[in-house]
Amino acid sequence: MTGYKLPTGPDAPADPVNPQKDRKGLNRVWHALGYSVAGLRAGWHETAFRQEAIASIVLLPASVWLGRSWVETALLAGTVILILIVELLNTGIETAIDRIGPEWHDLSKRAKDMGSAAVLLSLFLCAATWAMAIYQRFIA
Repeated sequence: MTGYKLPTGPDAPADPVNPQKDRKGLNRVWHALGYSVAGLRAGWHETAFRQEAIASIVLLPASVWLGRSWVETALLAGTVILILIVELLNTGIETAIDRIGPEWHDLSKRAKDMGSAAVLLSLFLCAATWAMAIYQRFIA
């Protein structure tokens, strides 16, 4: 790691497990931002996240056009972003489970199924919100 110096002296830990814990202030924020960008890059390699991110490129500007107030726009855009958030969390769960081991286990299946269900619920919420906004704008 560039710029990080290991603590020295009698009170220094022999092997720091996570150098991020020793960072303070803007240095910590800067490194955390780097980790977040790395997470987005890792998510991009997942087909589902990539498809949802590409859809958001269309839906986010459309939310500004469709929303009649800042609240409606925030709800429409927020449900789209929520899908991306939940998809990243689901991928994190799946990756952690896969790290534990490739063998089938009932608890591993349960964790992966619940992550998938969370994505499904976020998709339903987004679709229902957009359907109601479209109905309100063009049909009602």
